[in-house]
Amino acid sequence: MPLYEYKCLDCNSKFEVLIKDLSEEIACENCGSKNIKRLISAFSFATTGDSGVRITSGSSCSTCSSKSCSACKTS
Repeated sequence: MPLYEYKCLDCNSKFEVLIKDLSEEIACENCGSKNIKRLISAFSFATTGDSGVRITSGSSCSTCSSKSCSACKTS
């Protein structure tokens, strides 16, 4: 099941929805509006290499507010 990111065009909030059924109607989690736009989302992943070092890839992660994972100190 894919996870999609949306932006409400009425209140400008961003939210994610796990889509179980493509015919499902999506509404803003903040204001309930159906005037929403699906955003293009970057993905990220984390693996542990042979050395035990955590390797991450993507434009951002959920553990910090930086737009670059190189700024994260979670590795």
